[in-house]
Amino acid sequence: MALSSTIYTFTIELADADRHRYETLELRVARHPSETADYLLARVLAYCLEYTEGITFSKGLSDPDEPTIAVRDLTGQLQTWIEIGAPDAARLHKASKAAPRVAVYTHKDPAMLLRSLAGERIHRADALVVHAIDRSLLAALAARLERRMAFHLSIAERHLYVTLGNETLDGLVEPFPLASSP
Repeated sequence: MALSSTIYTFTIELADADRHRYETLELRVARHPSETADYLLARVLAYCLEYTEGITFSKGLSDPDEPTIAVRDLTGQLQTWIEIGAPDAARLHKASKAAPRVAVYTHKDPAMLLRSLAGERIHRADALVVHAIDRSLLAALAARLERRMAFHLSIAERHLYVTLGNETLDGLVEPFPLASSP
């Protein structure tokens, strides 16, 4: 018998000074049994970092041809394709042909990802940026992960401040353009 996904509920007070977004987000996020806590949290943080009208999570593994996170305009046209983790070159090539903007948020070593993509055929590779989420921040959040979580997320100059109760965790989101990869 196949294991089912676990639903996590996040209430996030988002204060994104970089993009002037101030919202309360209520997210119900399904975590597949094969998904790590770091990946789940990277998805949630990427959603917050990219938050705009028309943003949605995909159906996950049941729809592998869709982006992990998508931003669509009012007509349903795909505007931004957002991947999490370490997507392969073929997936990024497809994404770059399907959407005007592609972003990758990784919870893994960005140097390894950039090396694996170097020299590969990727449509508009010069426009692709890999955003590395601070792995120590993800580890600290994973250690506190609960099925129902509420926290404040402040973003200033790509620095994340996550306040859980009386404790504040912080870390940077570093951009690595694919065009300058080793």
